[in-house]
Amino acid sequence: MKHSTNQQTRRGQGPARRIGRTLALVLPVVMVLSGTLAVTRVNWSGSPAGSVLTASDASAVGASSHRAALAPQDVLRDQLLTELQDKDPGIALTHLQQAVNGRPSLAEHCGSIARALGRAAVRVYGPSRAQSYARPVCDTSFATGVAASQN
Repeated sequence: MKHSTNQQTRRGQGPARRIGRTLALVLPVVMVLSGTLAVTRVNWSGSPAGSVLTASDASAVGASSHRAALAPQDVLRDQLLTELQDKDPGIALTHLQQAVNGRPSLAEHCGSIARALGRAAVRVYGPSRAQSYARPVCDTSFATGVAASQN
């Protein structure tokens, strides 16, 4: 009698055992795939973009998106270069000094912006006239830019 009882017990556990084995094999695969898909959908850039990129889309992001998000010092430099061409280097240097006074975080970029203004002034006004606009904004970096572009 014992023998028949064991067979009934084994038969009763048969389908449950098969389902358990199937789940034991399939569940880890499903969890890994869903975790991988979740990671590719997370916005890891830190910028609050409205669209979510998938892993395949991430490589498609070109240089145009980099240009759209210029650093504040690059925006200021571009504005001042335009102002230099439209008006004169003196006004651009005054606005550079005002921008640095208003936003001290720009102070570390002041020298490079002033040198760029000096180089642009030489192209627009020539070396001697460009030098006449020099003033002690950003430790005479404007004059350094003028002198460097004469070589």
